This record gives sequence, C-alpha cells and structure tokens, in this order.
Amino acid sequence: MSAAATRTVRVQYFALLREEAGVSEEELHTTAATMAELYDELSARHGFGLPRARLKVVVNEEFDQWTRPVREGDVVVFIPPVAGG
Repeated sequence: MSAAATRTVRVQYFALLREEAGVSEEELHTTAATMAELYDELSARHGFGLPRARLKVVVNEEFDQWTRPVREGDVVVFIPPVAGG
C-alpha cells in the first residue's frame, strides 16, 4: 500500500473532543500515514483546541505511539486530559 493510499478508520471522541467534533464517533477515509497526521487532519476539520502533546492515542483498545501507521479498519480514540480531582 502506498503512502497516499486511502484507509477507512473509525474514530471515537470523548469529553472536549466530542463537544468540538459534534459527534461521538465517525468513520472516515484518510490518507494520513500516522496517528499524528490523522489527529492533525481531524483537528483542522473540527477545530480541536487541544494540541497533540496533551493527548494520548489508543488504537484498537491499546495505548500506542503517535508514529504508529494508520491501517485499514483501525478504531482510534484520542484521550484528552482528565479534569477534576
């Protein structure tokens, strides 16, 4: 698969990201090569206020790295910081 190939992924949103996206999840087609590029793409689309450095990425129910390649069928969650105390 070339770097420009389109992959279909499901992204789930929680807390502030859900509010900013206006949906709790979406399926999308992306050419993003890494989880970092995927977040940047979604941030531009939805106007996310949180920088990537403040988030964790979970792929297929496991914490992962921002450099992880985006693969067909991935389920991705970007975990915002937890508020409260």
